[in-house]
Amino acid sequence: MVDFSQSEEHQGLIEMSRRFTRERITPIAAECDAKGVFPMDVFKEAWSIGLVNPTIPTEYGGAGMGELENTLICEELAYGCIGIETSFLANGLALTPIKLAGSEDQKKKYLGMLTAEPIMASYATTEPDAGSDVAGMKTRFEQKGDDFVLNGQKCWITNASFASFYVVFATSNAEKRHKGIAAFIVDRDTPGLRVGKREHKMGQCASDTAQIFLEDVVVPKANLLAPEGQGFKLAMETFNQTRPDIGAAATGLMRRCLDECVAYAKERKTFGVPIGSHQLVQWMIAEMAIRVEATRLLYQKAAWNLDNGVRDPIVSSFAKAYGADSAMATATDAVQVFGGNGYVKEYPVEKLMRDAKVLQIYEGTSQIQRMVIAKAVLAG
Repeated sequence: MVDFSQSEEHQGLIEMSRRFTRERITPIAAECDAKGVFPMDVFKEAWSIGLVNPTIPTEYGGAGMGELENTLICEELAYGCIGIETSFLANGLALTPIKLAGSEDQKKKYLGMLTAEPIMASYATTEPDAGSDVAGMKTRFEQKGDDFVLNGQKCWITNASFASFYVVFATSNAEKRHKGIAAFIVDRDTPGLRVGKREHKMGQCASDTAQIFLEDVVVPKANLLAPEGQGFKLAMETFNQTRPDIGAAATGLMRRCLDECVAYAKERKTFGVPIGSHQLVQWMIAEMAIRVEATRLLYQKAAWNLDNGVRDPIVSSFAKAYGADSAMATATDAVQVFGGNGYVKEYPVEKLMRDAKVLQIYEGTSQIQRMVIAKAVLAG
């Protein structure tokens, strides 16, 4: 039997996440966005109550939660500020490949680091000429004795300025494409690793995003995460496991849009009546509610699949593509509902629209998701 009810544990997790968001994130979101600063003190508080790194197994000091629990947290945090949420949950991108492919020593060391203190880690695949085309990366590695030497550049790396270590993907030869890719764990203090300037973005301005430069960076054999030929597969499986988080974050952002619009539609009057009395405004609000519900069902099914060993990556792509596109459409409609007020920073929907756009870009664009979906459908 299909059961859509929430367990007591899940409801408690939602309520805790919602309370933290209401008290610690929502009040500072606009200021963090305007100044382009990340609230590290709030991150540390979230870490202390278990809202960061929730999926790390208990044997490495973590809470051992599943992906469903992780997505429930994502939705609530994103309601307050999806930029802050992105940085809170970005550790998941770095720890997931370690969970999937790491040796026992690597898991004990690096997952243990994340649970021992409130630190950040980053996941580095994207390059100036290799975004959606991951196999086109040019960052090189060479094996010299028992070590590997990395040279190249990574961009659009979340939390790069704060990370204590990075999961870096590199190739032995760009002409080999996916067959040449390996993955490494690179410590922040490794000589030759340099973090570039922070990017000034359209939206999600509270989230740190920067470049990484690798110049003759020596990585010991003990930090090889995936050997040559296995790195691309690891990167793709990591995205499969983290894309439901994007759907969850999109749901949180859309819920915020919906709540703001409902409140405004009851208060704002035109032609002598609240604008919520006008049918065209009602239609936009109804569409928002539909998108919230549909995206939540998609991301929760994708998360349930992962927690129950159901191998069906197409559902993660459903959640990511539909969620991202729905969030952008919903935020655009929210600005429309607010009219001229929606276009000024005094009202929250302007920020929500800017924040929503990148959901259609990072962790695989909406176009790439459709390619993944179409390939699976055509293959039967």
